[in-house]
Amino acid sequence: MGGGTGLLKVSSAVIKIAAWIFLLMGLVASTFIMLRYTGQEIPRLMGPVVLIIYVLVFFFLHLVAGIADLLLKLSEQCKREGQNA
Repeated sequence: MGGGTGLLKVSSAVIKIAAWIFLLMGLVASTFIMLRYTGQEIPRLMGPVVLIIYVLVFFFLHLVAGIADLLLKLSEQCKREGQNA
């Protein structure tokens, strides 16, 4: 059971970094769409829609990382309970 905790720690950190990258990409993409720097004829109202989608992905990834952190804490608690018994 102890071998998977390192993988969970790394996965949680990687997912949190990916979440922030997605949020930054969403801000840049929605700004480019609203300022019409895309080179295509995309309506300006698609900028906020794209931003909302990226924000939802950010929250989902942050939720997954939070669940991984919660699993780590639960695993540590179970180890302490097992040692005390």
